Amino acid sequence: MQTTATPTHCPYCALQCGMNLTPAPDGTVEVSERTDFPVNRGALCGKGRTAPAVLASNVRLTSPLVRDGGELVPASWDEALDRITEGLRRTRAEYGPDGVGVFGGGGLTNEKAYTLGKFARVVLGTSQIDYNGRFCMSSAAAAGIKAFGLDRGLPFPLEDIPKTGCVILVGSNLAETMPPSLRFLTELKENGGTLVVIDPRRTKTAEQADLHLAPRPGTDLALALGLLHLVIAEGRVDEEYVRERTAGWEDARAAAMAHWPEYVERITGVSVPELRETVRLFCEPESAMVLTARGPEQQSKGTDTVGAWINLCLATGRAGRPLSGYGCLTGQGNGQGGREHGQKADQLPGYRKLDDPAARRHVADVWGVDPDSLPGPGRSAYELLDALGTDIKSLLLMASNPVVSAPRAAHIEERIKSLDFLAVCDVVLSETAALADVVLPVTQWAEETGTTTSLEGRVLLRRQAITPPDGVRSDLEVMHELAARLGVEKGFPTDPEEIFEELRRASAGGPADYSGITYRRIVEENGVFWPCPAVEPEGLTGDQDGAGGPDAQRGAAGRPASTETEATVGVAHPGTPRLFLDRFATPDGRARFVPVSHRAIAEEPDDEYPVLLTTGRVVAQYQSGAQTRRVAELNAAAPGPFVELHPRLAARLGAAEGDPVAVVSRRGRAVAPARITDTIRPDTVFMPFHWPGEGRANSLTNPALDPTSRMPEFKACAVRLEAVRP
Repeated sequence: MQTTATPTHCPYCALQCGMNLTPAPDGTVEVSERTDFPVNRGALCGKGRTAPAVLASNVRLTSPLVRDGGELVPASWDEALDRITEGLRRTRAEYGPDGVGVFGGGGLTNEKAYTLGKFARVVLGTSQIDYNGRFCMSSAAAAGIKAFGLDRGLPFPLEDIPKTGCVILVGSNLAETMPPSLRFLTELKENGGTLVVIDPRRTKTAEQADLHLAPRPGTDLALALGLLHLVIAEGRVDEEYVRERTAGWEDARAAAMAHWPEYVERITGVSVPELRETVRLFCEPESAMVLTARGPEQQSKGTDTVGAWINLCLATGRAGRPLSGYGCLTGQGNGQGGREHGQKADQLPGYRKLDDPAARRHVADVWGVDPDSLPGPGRSAYELLDALGTDIKSLLLMASNPVVSAPRAAHIEERIKSLDFLAVCDVVLSETAALADVVLPVTQWAEETGTTTSLEGRVLLRRQAITPPDGVRSDLEVMHELAARLGVEKGFPTDPEEIFEELRRASAGGPADYSGITYRRIVEENGVFWPCPAVEPEGLTGDQDGAGGPDAQRGAAGRPASTETEATVGVAHPGTPRLFLDRFATPDGRARFVPVSHRAIAEEPDDEYPVLLTTGRVVAQYQSGAQTRRVAELNAAAPGPFVELHPRLAARLGAAEGDPVAVVSRRGRAVAPARITDTIRPDTVFMPFHWPGEGRANSLTNPALDPTSRMPEFKACAVRLEAVRP
């Protein structure tokens, strides 16, 4: 048995913290510090430290399950795969290819995400594929593409954050969602920088701030516009930068000037002096950053909201300059790579658009198929789930638990139950897997090798540290076997490095170009930042071509012009830690202002539902909790759901600490113990979304969709509270 440590990465959030894994004589796996990885320098949160607990055979699935007489019972792999094949084949024959849906997850490796997208389009011929990453940072992605021509979570490495002058952190509680990253904010303050946190709750992160703004949920768009108004009124616009590096300023300026401070104060609840102080803190240093997370993004106007924060960065010359810029704090472990390579309904590998004929030709050539055989764009995640049982009759689901994680979850649960056939690949029997006709037990992070892409755009290698138990196979083996049974004998290998080599070719020349990245380079360089074309183009200065190709991406790297003459054909590209320093990834190299205006959330409070609900995470649990709820140490720290409410609201309800409280929306009802605190606004309640059953927060949330990103409005909906009497 192997007893040496294997360097790898945590299976949870997009920090992808480095760790070492060592098999112990008793069959367990020990986690130890890996200090060489710069993101966490050995530090791990409780979830990372306890991640091996889910590897235990008494916690995870170790045998295929099939439904027999209403119950899931163990079965052989051949029987399980044959049932899936028959279910998918029957649906396609009766309803056509789009009668089959595919739903993936942001925890899948790049190799799996790539193969799943290929499997859906080549083997099944369906357009109906999306993934739970749509619920993560799709609004930020859409806004980034509009403004910069390119979407990457952070356009700079995390190590730049402590060196800037000011960070505005919007709708993020890093102290609980990504604890090891909090040190970057601590170092920022130690270096003399300032931190502004925008959150309706005074979280552990907000407690670290020099200034905490607590806006009403759903008003982040108005807040950003009010700040831009003050930047203009106070003469703080970087006119030279706007003139030389941007386009569309006049329309964006006019939209911002309609949002004067007193008007914004009435909408948000943030006082005019606080608005002015935020502008001062942001504009006075030479450099500054705006970082957003799910707070402003998970709204039915999330794309416009992020766009407004980007406009603030552009007007002040804070994008495409050293130690400055806009960035999105990606949530899921491979939320970035998961959409770059084909899980998303409208995208092909390399972040190519599915409706672009040139993109279709390139990828089809790599896949060895006719471009016309590839289906067009399909439904977004919520729309796909909402169509289950009606237009979509069968579903293949990997690494997702929408029964807990989807908005209007009770409705989605019913849609899943109405399917003719459901097959789920997972490591545990999640709430969604428990409804399946077939469940396949698949390998976990420590039992397989594959790449992920962190929130920095750094491509990393998770390495196999242990042998999976008997009865467990990888998702890649599953797709290989299903493809063969469905008549596609070639094109679905099971070796992850072989798949990555094909991914490199498929992504070459695309916005997310991985063609210069290899497993060897990832190991030697501790990760490689994309875009990374296969070789350096010869003699280019980064301003000769438009967005999408290696030339534009190389310019985005911002390397000094003096080094360009040294580049020759065949020289390895160094990767791109910092984007946009020379030009943006638009045809003319200029960033785009997008004019936006405040609008209300989809469901404002009224007499019947007078309170706002917002949702989020707690430090000891992760996403739908399917894995973390199986870890004793984490459950001891966070044993169940709760309703966080202000003392004034609790007094009106007659509720004491720990009393059961019902939260009711137009979509459902959830009951959980009261947690009474003055760290939340009196007009707002908060619930974490990690639990199923009676305390399921997503029974309440609103599936109203952003018109561009199709992101549901998780972060704000109208509810009423009811005391639950014995």
